[in-house]
Amino acid sequence: MTDPAGVLMHALSDPTRRAIFEQIVRKREMTVVALTQYAGVSQPAVSQHLKALQEARLVAGRRYGRNTFYRAEPQGLAPLATWLRQYEALWAQKFDRLENYLQQMQRKEKNRGRKR
Repeated sequence: MTDPAGVLMHALSDPTRRAIFEQIVRKREMTVVALTQYAGVSQPAVSQHLKALQEARLVAGRRYGRNTFYRAEPQGLAPLATWLRQYEALWAQKFDRLENYLQQMQRKEKNRGRKR
């Protein structure tokens, strides 16, 4: 996948991967060992999830001794924010039309109450 938003959505589509990412965000930095204990899956599985998160540019690792510490990269969410922004105007228009419709219905209801 060369589409950054697609890569990002694919990476976040897995619930375990999302949970790992959210845990890294909360804790600021975590090792594979700590993530394995948290996620309740094998170390190779955690490593695979981290690889997908790195490819999506959601996490980055730094080596310190024998450990790699993973931290969240907030700018990695930018492609998703950009993708969502294109729908913002569409939804704003739909909500504006709904609000206008509801106001018309309220006026009609008030007018019916006065005629009785």
